[in-house]
Amino acid sequence: MGKDSYEAAIEGLKKLLREKGDLQGVAATKIKQITTELEAAGSKACSSDDRLKNGFYHFKKEKYEKNPALYGELAKGQSPKYMVFACSDSRVCPSHILDFQPGEAFVVRNIANMVPPYDQTKYSGIGAAIEYAVLHLKVENIVVIGHSCCGGIKGLMSIPDDGTTASDFIEEWVKICLPAKAKIKAECSSLSFEEQCNNLEKEAVNVSLANLLTYPFVRNAVVKENLALKGGHYDFVHGSFELWNLDLGLSPSLSL
Repeated sequence: MGKDSYEAAIEGLKKLLREKGDLQGVAATKIKQITTELEAAGSKACSSDDRLKNGFYHFKKEKYEKNPALYGELAKGQSPKYMVFACSDSRVCPSHILDFQPGEAFVVRNIANMVPPYDQTKYSGIGAAIEYAVLHLKVENIVVIGHSCCGGIKGLMSIPDDGTTASDFIEEWVKICLPAKAKIKAECSSLSFEEQCNNLEKEAVNVSLANLLTYPFVRNAVVKENLALKGGHYDFVHGSFELWNLDLGLSPSLSL
């Protein structure tokens, strides 16, 4: 319907109601019905593409165009102080939780925020990210952040003792932190499954921190005190955040 037709229809309705006031109640009911239908149609019309486009428009207007100095500097390069490992869970975006601004954190997200041990073939994607962050970006901190209600951790805790798996990738991935599971099962056997998972969320972070030290360039930077490794846990149920340093007991390597 064109604009002229729409306006003509509205004027026609107004005229009818002026002439026949007893129809106002019926008209009100019909208008409410039409309004509901139009709202539903508008909701369906907002496709996934529209959501992305509208999101970018909001970002450009409210952030990009209001911070020309920041984005001008970022166009020249990046020098983040933090590398962050976080879970892919949609509820735990580290930039949102920790209020990182663009350029502050080099972020890697995966299932259950795990860091695998050094392996140039099996885990080359993670290795490449760590190598770039440490050797090229010269980050000063690597933070591994676990979180509450982590599905990956529950998956790890649920793997049968015989090691059998029911998925193509997920269980093999979370097995990275089997040492953490073994520790929790040994020390927290009297706790409920949920409580064991809560403890495992944090212990798995410690295993990931230890795995970071299997990367020679990470260990070297830590020994030289150019890099700090930190563990974190975000509890979105209670709105709390814990941060800790792991006592690694490192000493410089001897050159003979």
